Amino acid sequence: MTRTLTIDIWSDVMCPWCLVGWGNLGQALDQLEGEIAADIRWHAFELNPDMPEEGEERTAHIARKYGRTIEQSKEVQDQMRQAAEAAGVSLDYEGPEPAPEAMMWNTFDAHKLLTWALEEHGAEAQTRLKLALFEAHFNQRRRIGERDVLLAVAEEVGLDREAAAKALDSEDLARKTRVEERAAMEMNITGVPAIIVEGRFMIPGAQPPEAYVNALRRVTERSSPRA
Repeated sequence: MTRTLTIDIWSDVMCPWCLVGWGNLGQALDQLEGEIAADIRWHAFELNPDMPEEGEERTAHIARKYGRTIEQSKEVQDQMRQAAEAAGVSLDYEGPEPAPEAMMWNTFDAHKLLTWALEEHGAEAQTRLKLALFEAHFNQRRRIGERDVLLAVAEEVGLDREAAAKALDSEDLARKTRVEERAAMEMNITGVPAIIVEGRFMIPGAQPPEAYVNALRRVTERSSPRA
């Protein structure tokens, strides 16, 4: 009999390792088909809450934030691409040439939309939006810090544009999103992805599929009622 686990993922749509982790988690769940299924919910974590409206070029941002040279920053990005390929996801630009500059953006409004999607439309719709935002950022290099781009992405995954616009204007939704961010701090989540299974068991970082398989099996054993 398949056991369904609640999986809460704190992540940022700017985070390449979050996409890698998602790909590896998907591979793990494929291996566990018929044994373990997942009810997945996404939660807000801003890697760069102070990012200005105009954004920052990605290679320069990595170099500045982590104290690396530009060449070292490029090497880090190459390692991320290789990890993504192994995970069955892509960090590469896939749009028309010439390619837009790879940028980092402020993501608070994106998180507001994701909070709204879960609240109003459920987990499946939220995951559709999350994956579309990953694609918009990494594969299409769209300016997902901008309101019109966010509304377009929401509409592309079947969500109502007008309702999404109201969500972006909602102060109540902004407060709920901040609560999610504070929850991460209270759980000592300092990096993402951070996966919480069944509200109790944390799996930090982008793990390989086998690590997720083993962890989910352990959670199932520890959280199953004893005879």
